[in-house]
Amino acid sequence: MSVELNHMIIHARDNWESAEFFAGLLGLGITAEWGPFVAVDLTNDVTLDFTTIPADRITPQHYAFLISEETFDAAYAHIRRRGIEHYADPHKTQPGTINHNDGGRGMYFLDPAGHFMEFITVPYGGWPS
Repeated sequence: MSVELNHMIIHARDNWESAEFFAGLLGLGITAEWGPFVAVDLTNDVTLDFTTIPADRITPQHYAFLISEETFDAAYAHIRRRGIEHYADPHKTQPGTINHNDGGRGMYFLDPAGHFMEFITVPYGGWPS
């Protein structure tokens, strides 16, 4: 039996704002809208489905994405151009910089709904030998 993640529903103050923010950082497209959902497809066939709910009902979550070095370069340039606060660490003690954990690069930042996003280029613990 195989098990794969198919989609995740992400609460947002504005589903289009959050979907466009995320897709814009990573050069992805918004692929569908149905009912209350605006979908962004990741390259591994997982869909992030953003849905609007009242802001006081949003519980901030942490979402981490393993991305290529080239995608990181583009996303980081976009974050810097837009003046988006970002951090090298999850405790926000190293603002305006990135980390080099496990031989890669990583950063943390908030999306428009207050979710803590993380981009890394090497998985935690490094690549398997």
